[in-house]
Amino acid sequence: MKRDSRLSGILHVLLHMAEHDGPVTSEVLAKAMDTNPVVIRRIMSGLRQQGYVRSEKGHGGGWSLACDLGSVTLLDIYRALGSPPLLAIGNRTESPGCLVEKAVNNALDTAFRDAQALLLARLGEVTLAALSAEFHQGMLSRDGGHQGHFTLEKSHAP
Repeated sequence: MKRDSRLSGILHVLLHMAEHDGPVTSEVLAKAMDTNPVVIRRIMSGLRQQGYVRSEKGHGGGWSLACDLGSVTLLDIYRALGSPPLLAIGNRTESPGCLVEKAVNNALDTAFRDAQALLLARLGEVTLAALSAEFHQGMLSRDGGHQGHFTLEKSHAP
């Protein structure tokens, strides 16, 4: 099963956008996330509906942040992405009448629910501002700056 890394990717992009003056196009964001601009527009559209980003059309347009980083949690962004599955493992369902399968699935269901609740709670505790502060702290302790990461360049349309 392929891992869904949209949450990680979009958090990365949002933090870079917070460091950037002015709007950034879907093309630039797509290049940064190694994906198609259509994918970026779809993701950013969901974030725009929640009020986390805004878009401007025309020359000098693009996507920009529309929220206070201190008021938005990782859980908020996760939900804006449509609450994708958190766990890549699941139950076997080939023999629904099998009592062993039922016992195993009941035990695993409890563990999966507990794990998901813990993860969602943790996502709700971390704000984008906290991530930004951690990023800045890392920059201060690292002489080379932002090596190995993309930088956002100015561009023209969302």
